[in-house]
Amino acid sequence: MPEQTTRPPRSTVLLLAAALAIFLPALSPAPVSAQDPASFRQTWRAEFEASARKVVSLAEAMPAETYSWQPMEGVATVAAAYMHIARYNYQLPHRNMGVEPPEGVDYGTFEEAFTTKDEVLEVLRASMDHVRTVVDGMSDEDMAAMVNLYGRDVAKWGVLFRLLAHMNEHLGQQIAYARSNRVVPPWSG
Repeated sequence: MPEQTTRPPRSTVLLLAAALAIFLPALSPAPVSAQDPASFRQTWRAEFEASARKVVSLAEAMPAETYSWQPMEGVATVAAAYMHIARYNYQLPHRNMGVEPPEGVDYGTFEEAFTTKDEVLEVLRASMDHVRTVVDGMSDEDMAAMVNLYGRDVAKWGVLFRLLAHMNEHLGQQIAYARSNRVVPPWSG
């Protein structure tokens, strides 16, 4: 004979549903949209800082002798992969948002010009600071201004999304490089 289950009284179910309807929205964070520039900027900045900390801490953890390592011929070395991230931290704001790089920064040569750990860390940190300066200097109207990115019209905040996605893509690459060299990413324990 099938086992019988008892249901709670209808009044209990209704009371629970009412409580959820009242308290659940208070527990959920407010949605962030491009229509709320302050929330977008704050959320984007938190994501950027989290990724930037990981990139820099992994670069610091890699031994200096691994900076010339590459998984195979024709693939970026550890140093070149970090410099690729740094290059895009200047290139995307410059080419797609009209923000000139600081005087003396020739980001087009980064991958070949900087190969030692000390050089790479200096340029990488400076590129992160450049992105911070760019974002801090943007007004809400500027953030929403339309620009061209890879042949399509996007708001400048879309370029910032691309910049963050690019950094995270190469963070994944650097994690693989680190583990191939028996380096554990500092945040993963």
